Amino acid sequence: MKNQSIPFSSTHLILIPSYNTGAILQKTVAEILGYHQPVWVVIDGSDDGSEQTLISLEKQYADALYIIHLPENKGKGAAILKGIEQAQLKGFTHVLTMDADLQHSAESIGEFIEKSQKNPEAMILGNPIFEESAPALRVQGRRISNAWVNLETLNWGIEDSLFGMRVYPIEKLIAVMHTTKWARGFDFEPEVVVNLAWTGVKAININTPVRYLGIDEGGVSQFRYLRDNILLIGMHTRLFLGFLNRLVRMGFGL
Repeated sequence: MKNQSIPFSSTHLILIPSYNTGAILQKTVAEILGYHQPVWVVIDGSDDGSEQTLISLEKQYADALYIIHLPENKGKGAAILKGIEQAQLKGFTHVLTMDADLQHSAESIGEFIEKSQKNPEAMILGNPIFEESAPALRVQGRRISNAWVNLETLNWGIEDSLFGMRVYPIEKLIAVMHTTKWARGFDFEPEVVVNLAWTGVKAININTPVRYLGIDEGGVSQFRYLRDNILLIGMHTRLFLGFLNRLVRMGFGL
């Protein structure tokens, strides 16, 4: 269904990777469809039956909602890569990535799309405005990651390295992802934003609210504090070494 009151784009699509997000997936997708179309969902090897919650929406929005089913879980970045490769073949030029757990503000979609349309060569990055309910460890961890990214990109202007609500130029995102075997899991956002900065892609930031839903509200999270922080430490070590190598190649002695 194409609702004339809802923007329908042939260049910008919304892509939602999802792994075992339960009933909240349907709420997320329904909310987003009310602000922008088309919307693609990548079911990343889920085994909780969450994709079944989208059946009624698929029928209602046959022209606006597309589901990609991956047979096994490969990680957020891998799911996004699969989605944007198919999107490029369909003629789309930009993708707005959003999480499947209702954390991202659908009301902000229009601002992201408009900013991207005016700046098609740029990446439009969400800068999260946290509620008091946001886990303190997560907020502090972001500050540390952001400090590393500012160093690795010589203060390119990236205000948040981890927030997943972003518009990317598809061609440029595919290009940087094909240069690395990383950026396939939780490390996707900081890894690609640094690599895009290294290729000269301008960063434009938009302040946007973020919600953290409790378990009683259907909230889910795939974040694992120890596992994912070890992954981020390894990633920033690798990126910093890459940063030093770039300095050497640019003629800066160390």
